[in-house]
This record gives sequence, structure tokens and C-alpha cells, in this order.
Amino acid sequence: RLASLTWQRSSTMADAKALINDLSRQVQANDIESGKKTLTKLKIWMLEIPSGQAAPLESIILAANSLELGVLLSVADDDLDAFARNMSQLKPYYAALSSSNADAATTNTERKCHVLGLNLMHLLVDNRLSEFHAELELLSEEEASTPFVSFPITLERQLMVGSYDEVLNARSNVPDPSYSFFMENLLETVRDSIADCVEVSYKSMKLADAVTMMKFESTAELQEYVQEKREDWIVEGGMLTFQPPPMGSKAEDIPSMKLMAQTLSYATELERIV
Repeated sequence: RLASLTWQRSSTMADAKALINDLSRQVQANDIESGKKTLTKLKIWMLEIPSGQAAPLESIILAANSLELGVLLSVADDDLDAFARNMSQLKPYYAALSSSNADAATTNTERKCHVLGLNLMHLLVDNRLSEFHAELELLSEEEASTPFVSFPITLERQLMVGSYDEVLNARSNVPDPSYSFFMENLLETVRDSIADCVEVSYKSMKLADAVTMMKFESTAELQEYVQEKREDWIVEGGMLTFQPPPMGSKAEDIPSMKLMAQTLSYATELERIV
């Protein structure tokens, strides 16, 4: 009976290793549909892994490797929901590996820093900066110094000081093609910020200058952006004209005396209640 159980467990482990090899090849070949099916099989296998300290270290490492590939697969599929699910499923395995007494060289998975860097990119694009910095606290110095992780850290610093030009130029220096998915989303956010600054700083400018400033590849891309997001901008005769701000937005237009009176009234009522 014991021999049968031992054989079944080793057979299951061998099957999982074979599936991981299949999934790795499918991710590299960008075979998304086949990869999803293989990942599903691996997640079913993970359900058999004992919880807590009873979980074999080898099983935890295999599960982490599977989910890391799942993260890369979701990025290739442009599926942020799947990305978030795979990351949330992966973190307990990272925690289990960190708390184990095994040597770090044994427990560090092949794609850990790559995946951690992608997760930081995701948090940065979503402007979830408190979570971004919480994740940084969990990194070792060695992990933070890798190109995969240092790239989003540098981007966040550039965004904080308003170095938008450096952020826009960073798309040509991504540590891996998988980062391009998040960079495109981040570039849209940066372009929106630049556009907000431009329209209050200038009454008009040449289209060519706007293309350069906002890092578009062509005038056609700029015009498409204007049609989609800046309907109040006027493109005419090689010039870009910005509409004046709507009336009523000046400081003197704010009914300050009325607001002060209301505030004092609220304060008086609160004092009576207390």
C-alpha cells in the first residue's frame, strides 16, 4: 500500500514537471490557448499539494514555477485580470519558500525577479503607489538590484519628480519584451499628464513640436489622440490651438464669503452639540 502511494506521488510530480516544460515552450512560442489549457492542468495538480509545513519543498517550487509562467502567459494575452489572479496565487508560495530553512539558491525560482518586476509595473500603471512601496519592502537588496526590478523602481522615481521625458524614453530600454505591455499603458498616463500641462502653458503650438513633446511617432498619431481624448483642441493649418479654460474656474469666481459663512455655521452647530 505504501509503495503504491509513493509511486503515485512521484508519478504525479513527474507529470507536473512535464507539464511545466510544456508550458514553458508554449509561453516562449506565444501559444496562448495551449498554454491556458496546460496551466489549468497544473492548477488542478496544485490542489493536491498539502497545506502548511506538510507541503514538500519540491512541490512548492514546482507550483511557483507554474504560476510564474502563468503570469508571463497572461501578459502575452494582455489579460490584466488573469495577471492579478496568478500573482495572488503565487505570493503564498513565495512566502512559503522564504520561510523554509532551505538554502536561498535552492528556493529562488528562475523567473522570480522577472515576475516581481512585472508586478511592480502593474502597480505603477494603476497608480497604486502604497502597494508599490509595500512590495519594495519585501525585496532583498539582491532582488532590487536586478534589471527586472530596478527598472520599475527607476520609473517610479522619475514619475515622482516629473521627469516625463525620461519615462517616455524608457520604452526603448525595457529589460524584457513582456514589459512593453505595461509601458504602453504607462505612456498613455504620462502623455495625459503632459497634455494637461501643455494646454494651460500654451495658447497654441506647431503640430511638429507637439509630436516631439508628447513622443508620438507621427502627426497622424497626435491627431488620433486629439480626436479620442482632447476634443476641445483645434488642429488647423499645421498648428494646434488650445481652448481657454471654461468660465467660472478662476479663483475670484469661487463664492468664498458664502463658503466661509456656511463653515462658521457648521462649527457653531457642532459646538452646540458637544
